[in-house]
Amino acid sequence: MLSKLQKWNTMRNQILVVFLIVMAIVLLIVGSLTFNQVSNMLKNNGEKQIQQTAIEANGRLESLYEQVNTASKLVMTNDKIQGILSKAYLGRKVSFAELQEAKGTVNTIQANTEGIFSFEIFTKNQNRLLPNDDSSLAARIGKRWIEQADEAKGRLVWIGEDPHNSDYILALRQVNLMGNDYGKGGYLLVRIYHNYFQFANQDDNDTNQYSILLDKDLKPILSNYTGSPAPIINNDESIISVDHKDYMVTKQSSKDTGWTLIILTPVKALTKGINVLRMGIIISGVIGFFIFFISSLFLSTIITRPIIKLTKTMQKASEGSLSLNPYVPTVNEINELNSTYNQLVKETNHLIKMVYQKEIIRSQSELKALQAQINPHFLFNTLDALRWSLDDKEEEELAELVIAMSNLFRYTITKQSDSDWVSIKEEINHIEDYLDIMKMRFGDQLNWNLNIASEWDDVKIPKLLIQPLVENAVLHGAGNTVRPCTITVSIQPSIDQQSLEIIVHDDGPGMSQEKLDVVKHSMTEGGGPSIKGNGMAMSNVFKRLLLYYHAHLKRGLTISSEVNIGTTISFEIPVNMEETRVV
Repeated sequence: MLSKLQKWNTMRNQILVVFLIVMAIVLLIVGSLTFNQVSNMLKNNGEKQIQQTAIEANGRLESLYEQVNTASKLVMTNDKIQGILSKAYLGRKVSFAELQEAKGTVNTIQANTEGIFSFEIFTKNQNRLLPNDDSSLAARIGKRWIEQADEAKGRLVWIGEDPHNSDYILALRQVNLMGNDYGKGGYLLVRIYHNYFQFANQDDNDTNQYSILLDKDLKPILSNYTGSPAPIINNDESIISVDHKDYMVTKQSSKDTGWTLIILTPVKALTKGINVLRMGIIISGVIGFFIFFISSLFLSTIITRPIIKLTKTMQKASEGSLSLNPYVPTVNEINELNSTYNQLVKETNHLIKMVYQKEIIRSQSELKALQAQINPHFLFNTLDALRWSLDDKEEEELAELVIAMSNLFRYTITKQSDSDWVSIKEEINHIEDYLDIMKMRFGDQLNWNLNIASEWDDVKIPKLLIQPLVENAVLHGAGNTVRPCTITVSIQPSIDQQSLEIIVHDDGPGMSQEKLDVVKHSMTEGGGPSIKGNGMAMSNVFKRLLLYYHAHLKRGLTISSEVNIGTTISFEIPVNMEETRVV
């Protein structure tokens, strides 16, 4: 998963992602601000429109109310109506002719007034005069409305829907007799067509808008809302929930009539345009984002293409090829980077040639110095062994010793350029000559064991690579103990047969961990012999391994030691290295 993410972690993708994130943020902010501003404007316009509708509806109701009020005043103040009610008020009998004449007058006023179905006239005892029958006003509308008409003292009392016929609306007013000190002469009941006060939105099934008309006591007069209006009337919130739908409440009161008009408008009707706006903003944002994506992809590709090409050219340097990057027309900064890289490659190639030549010379000088360091060190130790042997040896043994030393000197002081690399067999023979000389010094105290398969005899290694370690084992192993000490030299192949592990072990007194740490430090830091010369041989071998084998070295010099157990020194080198050695 991590490798897949790293694969996409490119400069072009980063530029593209940054551009797209910035664009998305800009589109989000602009879209949100636009949506909020326009949606608020649409809501406000919708609310203002509904408020204006309520004002207009309330004005229309006031006008209709005034027409009914005027027509009913004309009836109750008419001389003929006043006359028949006065007779009834005084207990006199009203003739049929007078009733017919009064009825004609009422019919005339009714015909000239829009929306009124009939006028009914009742005496103060609530008996009906027009039309003339035995109906009672209390039975017609109930005593409650009669009491309210008495309290109104001649003002129009709006009753509402006719309890006997829902197609009509009733209004009642008390008739005062002008000729009898404005005493209560009777009542005028007005029947009005229901659709005369029909709300403008009553037939609008698309918006499902409700209207409720309340009197001054907040009692419903008209309503197209089928449920109970009480929760709506008693709620002061601007948004209410009705049948799990949200409605905006608009209230408009009339000073002339005392009525209150309530309009319930579904919130969805107000936000219908907002949904279209939202969809338009989303579609525009997606189109804009897609266009910006294509543009950003094209721009990021133009910017990063020469950089990618330059990067691939620079990556070839890790393969050992410092090549110039071709010129690619692009922005000035990239051109400057490309030009700087090409100039750097030219200078680096020149420096590589110079450093390589200097390194060859330095390596040759250093190897010669190390070789020269080994020769006197070895000769000193050999001559020291000879000094210890002169007192006890006879002439024949001394002759053998001189021959062995002659072979050793010939091996060590041979010109380096002629014999820089030798076979393992030659190195082992040299080690045997050295051990023979050391045997004369240490006697039975020194033993050795050489475990080398003949198949590795011809493998080439640098001269005196193993012998200094054997010399170190003799001097610090057998030389520091009174009991017999065995030196073991083993050469064994690795598992893949491509390298050899060379091990030099002695079962001498060994070293403590503290002393071992000092020896390792002396070896790696390249210092002189810190523990009785213990560090010189190992430091020399360690440096020569690095100089001869470089990166081909399988495993560097490894030292392990335990007190009274012994010391082991080993390293691992490739089998075929003669052709790659330093010359």
